[in-house]
Amino acid sequence: MSSLFKGSLPALVTPFKDGKVDEKAFRAHVDWVITEGSHGIVPVGTTGESPTLTHDEHKRVVEWAIEEARGRVPVMAGAGSNNTAEAIDFSRHAEKAGAQGLLHVTPYYNKPSQEGLYRHFKAIAESTSLPIFIYNIPPRSVVEMSVETMARLAEIPNIVGVKDATMKLDRVSAQRQACGKDFIQLSGEDGTALAHMAHGGHGCISVTANVAPRLCADFQNACLAGDYAKALEIQDKLFPLHQALFVEPNPAPSKAALALLGRMADEVRLPMVAASEATRETLKKALVHAGLMN
Repeated sequence: MSSLFKGSLPALVTPFKDGKVDEKAFRAHVDWVITEGSHGIVPVGTTGESPTLTHDEHKRVVEWAIEEARGRVPVMAGAGSNNTAEAIDFSRHAEKAGAQGLLHVTPYYNKPSQEGLYRHFKAIAESTSLPIFIYNIPPRSVVEMSVETMARLAEIPNIVGVKDATMKLDRVSAQRQACGKDFIQLSGEDGTALAHMAHGGHGCISVTANVAPRLCADFQNACLAGDYAKALEIQDKLFPLHQALFVEPNPAPSKAALALLGRMADEVRLPMVAASEATRETLKKALVHAGLMN
């Protein structure tokens, strides 16, 4: 089942309307990114504003994603928490709802040791039969999982891969050596996904794929086929957009870009704020450069 997760996997935004989760817009977004060729979807990660969703909202969004996917692509449900019991609860819910995989971030704020990280993920793995992907993102969680700890966890049968946002491109090669070639390595950074794939990666959990799902899918298809010349052509189209989507904290620019494309409102929840006019102008130029708007 874990081998299902490769290629372009949009880290889905969660649309809001008048302060509430917009189910209609979310379902339409899921259908669009799948129709455009995405290889899977990842609801309620950081891009989905999971920190400001209530637990009930979190679980409903996972359910809507699974329902709207209708088995067309696999769903990797965001289930991470810095509270192990809470992470287990989200995991069990996602499995019962019909998800095909789980994404678990390294616990943020409380800064566990490497042994604490190991026991956290081991406890989660023992609570579910679903394949688990570790999300290693030191800039957000402060703590970084070492290659050695990753290798220990890779010995657990249902811990099958990683979403890597360490900003260390040689990490892919190091983890191939430590965890084996079958350990699924997904990029967590759109701008460097080309290099990640060349090092032996398997795909990207992508912010940009919310806005340019077809181009991101084509890019990943080229990489997976070993056609890096074609992938570089697409990278040249997408790179200004990769950059523009992080001019301000994610996902405000993503929602602004989707609003420019007429796909949803750009409403976010505090402490996030909507993108500035300057960022919108930057996004417009990037969207034009990518051929997504005139």
